[in-house]
This record gives sequence, structure tokens and C-alpha cells, in this order.
Amino acid sequence: MFKPEIPRRKSRQIMVGSVAVGGDAPISVQTMTNTETCDIEATLAQISRAAKAGVDIVRVSVPSMEAAEAFGEIKKRSPVPLITDIHFDYKIALRVAELGADCLRINPGNIGREDRVQAVVQSAKDHGISIRIGVNAGSLEKDLQKKYGEPTPEALVESAMRHIEILDRLNFPDFKVSLKASDVFTTVEAYKLLAGQIEQPLHLGITEAGGLRSGSVKSAIGLGMLLAAGIGDTIRVSLAADPIEEVKVGFDILKSLHIRSKGINIIACPSCSRQEFDVIKTVNALEARLEDVLEHMDVAVMGCVVNGPGEAREADFGIAGGSPNMLYVEGKPAYKVTENEIVDQLERQVRERIARMKQESQQ
Repeated sequence: MFKPEIPRRKSRQIMVGSVAVGGDAPISVQTMTNTETCDIEATLAQISRAAKAGVDIVRVSVPSMEAAEAFGEIKKRSPVPLITDIHFDYKIALRVAELGADCLRINPGNIGREDRVQAVVQSAKDHGISIRIGVNAGSLEKDLQKKYGEPTPEALVESAMRHIEILDRLNFPDFKVSLKASDVFTTVEAYKLLAGQIEQPLHLGITEAGGLRSGSVKSAIGLGMLLAAGIGDTIRVSLAADPIEEVKVGFDILKSLHIRSKGINIIACPSCSRQEFDVIKTVNALEARLEDVLEHMDVAVMGCVVNGPGEAREADFGIAGGSPNMLYVEGKPAYKVTENEIVDQLERQVRERIARMKQESQQ
């Protein structure tokens, strides 16, 4: 299979807890909780579900001091590093830093006076944690809105550089930057403009992208354009949907670009009247059965003999519809299966491969 090399923008590596971001580290996938942070158990349950889906980092909104105290308990029990999302009140940033936050997401410009920003930065230094500067088209400074008339790429970059200059003056280089707009081209151009001006890693996202379908499409196009150009060190697919869907779509984007492989990659035909079994039903059932699998494998589900045998031979496991249907294992036809057996047999092959891999790793 042809897999082009994508020369990646060189960036400074920072740490978000145990996860390296930037440099030669794998591009990490993030999501954000949408539970009430003060509901500790609900927030932890969502973080745990995201972790099982493979998420690397989770962001948690901390709008109040009460939420900050709840965050402290959440952090103790979280299976993945946590970023705290903070606006306006610098004292919240100081508190969550004490409570173990792995990264502070702030806008230095809306924290207030520079002495307050300096206090937050000093706290980050003291606790050895990183900062994320987050610029959003919907909350640009009023003078920039007046200057540019609308959230242009140049306006986003100018806003980011203001915040970056504050951290530079305070001798704090361990930060990453995001420049998000709901418009794909505005976002892409902003990241391209900033990429050559700083050495820090870039967090990618199309903000307020929309619901599961439309948001996934917009994110795939925007993030795909940037990632294919070698820009981006960590991503979030922002959807008005379950955060776990954000994780799944994020990994699907990385898999489609051959940047990072995690979980099952299902290769399936769109189905037509030639299909010898119900392809759509089979794919849906297989995805549900294998959504807990984090090991990478290619599984082909092909409904007929036109392209079926070719795709099945290229996959780790595959089914090619025919009379009868043929199951392929590691590129070779293995045995015949009925329609009712397809999902069970493909799952069995995947599970047995995982068991062998684990056994071999322990030897």
C-alpha cells in the first residue's frame, strides 16, 4: 500500500502530564468533558469512557472555585492527563495548578493585569506544567474586531502573538497554541501563518464544527489539510455530540492519513445490488463488537467478487461475498462462511490475533 511520507513541522516538545506533545511525539488526540465538573462521578465516568476509546488527553472546564476543588478529586482518579479550561479568574488557575492539573488552558489577555498573568506563569513553572494559549474567532479582542472587521486569519494570528509575547517576556516557553474558527479556510490559513513564526507545538481544531455528521466532515477537511501539510501536534474534533465520538473521529482522521494507527480500520464497500450479504448491517455490527479494540488491524468487508478478493487479500482479515462467502486470513482464503457467521468469525479472528500478540509480548 502506498503511504507517502509527510514531512512534519519541527516544533518544541512539551509535556502534558505523561504525554509528550510536539517534537517527534505521536500526534495526540484530545476531547473535552461536557458534564458538570462539580459532578465528580459523572465527569470521571466520561473520562474513563474516553480513555477506553483511546484518548490521550482530556480537557475539563473549571468555571468556578467549587469546580476547581472538584477537579482536584477528579485528577486523583483520572486514567489520562487532564487540561483545565480557565477564563477570567486567575485564582482558579493557581488553585488547579496546586491540585495537579497537567496543563492550563488560558488566554493571558483575559486573565487581566500582567501581574496576574505572571502569577499564573510562575505557578506553572513551580509545578512543572505546561500552558495552552487558546485563540477563538468568537472571542477576539474588541480592538482586533474593529481593526479587521471580522475574524480573519490575520486577526487570529495577531491575537495569538499578543499572548505569546506575554509568555516570552516571562521566559516561559512550555506552551502550545490553538487558533480556532468555525470556518475551515479561516482556520487553516491562520495555522499556516502562525506555524512559521513560533517553535511551539500547535493544537488543531475547527471550533463549533457542528453535529456528528457535519462536524466530522468539516473537521476531517480542515484538520486533514493541515496534517497533510505537516502542521499539527495534537488535535480535537469539536462536535455537538458525545465526546467519545470526538475521539473516534480524531483517530479516523489520523488513520486515513497514515499518521497514526489505533483500533480496527474497517475497509468496506458501499454496497450495491451485487452484494451477497447485507454489508451495511455487517459493518455496523462489527464496529460495535470491536470498538474496545485499540490494537491496529485492517478488516475488509466486501460484498461481492468484483473487488472483494483483492481488498480481502490486502487486509489482516476480510470477507469477500460470493457463492459461498470466503473469509480471508492474513491475505489468504481460509474457509467459507454463511452470512450469519460473518461477524462472529471476523471477531474471533481479531480476538485470537490480539491474544497471540499479548502472549508473544510476555515471552
